[in-house]
Amino acid sequence: MSVFIVAEAGVNHNGDLALAKKLVDAAARAGVDAVKFQTWKPGECTGRFAIKVDYLAESGEADSRYDLSRRLCLPYDAFRELQPYCAERGVLFLSTPDGFESLDFLADELRMPIIKIGSTEVTHLKFIEKAASKQRPILLSTGLSRLGEIERCVDAVRRQTSAPLTLLQCTSEYPAPPDEVNLRAMRTLADVFGTPVGLSDHTSGIDASVAAVALGASVIEKHFTLDTTMPGPDHKASLDPDELGRLVTSIRVTERMLGDGIKQPTASERRNLAGIRRGVVAARAIRGGTRLTADMMTAKRPYVGLDPADAELLVGRTVNRDLAEDEPIRWKDVG
Repeated sequence: MSVFIVAEAGVNHNGDLALAKKLVDAAARAGVDAVKFQTWKPGECTGRFAIKVDYLAESGEADSRYDLSRRLCLPYDAFRELQPYCAERGVLFLSTPDGFESLDFLADELRMPIIKIGSTEVTHLKFIEKAASKQRPILLSTGLSRLGEIERCVDAVRRQTSAPLTLLQCTSEYPAPPDEVNLRAMRTLADVFGTPVGLSDHTSGIDASVAAVALGASVIEKHFTLDTTMPGPDHKASLDPDELGRLVTSIRVTERMLGDGIKQPTASERRNLAGIRRGVVAARAIRGGTRLTADMMTAKRPYVGLDPADAELLVGRTVNRDLAEDEPIRWKDVG
């Protein structure tokens, strides 16, 4: 099954529905599977005393965390437009609910087929249980989390539903430093919880996502924007449309490279076999009727007769025709 690629528009619409639709257009052109936004009502997740983490403080935003949340919020009516707009453009609409009411809106009114749960909620077990009660496949980011916290979260999901759960390795920094990405944690999550795994990639560039696919990620989520120089908290750590297109191309190429895991010659290798491998050949000219000895044979290209490992099977057999030096020896050449 192909890697599910989620283009994370997030709040890079800057609170503007027209810009949100342009993001959908760009994601569709890049060839992603889904475009994901974030849905909340003011005050639903971010309170008046919320602090700015470093990357927000460094982004140049003058607003408080609470006011920034209000400014970047899209109303429900915007999502009522975005969902069919995504369908028209051939991509799946997704949005992360940041509260109970927003969860009900996305799951019950818009009937969103997959529920994405952000790293914020890993310890918010009442919300996890409510999300799981919607009986939809869940993508769960695990930024900031220890294994025990994820275990409680997974248990809360499984108490409510048997729907598929995919755990996403995530580093909750923007951009995430390469030495903190910890892609091997995906394997740990898969081994411990028995779920599919993926990467919510907050690094700069596309390398981490492509490497994650090579390590077995089934889902990749990556922030993107129309312009990384736009004002707003997440633009700088996002891909531009050209980079998003390269990400999709690189992931699809990597998928093909992974193959089926069966070690055997490929179709192109089989065409090259005779010209690359050694076969049993005459070490010198041999007259017909001669009984072969080991020193009469050697291994050289081309391989058109016998494997060198089978040369000892020819010792003592009689050749039935003249053989030139370096000429391959076939079974039909011996009695």
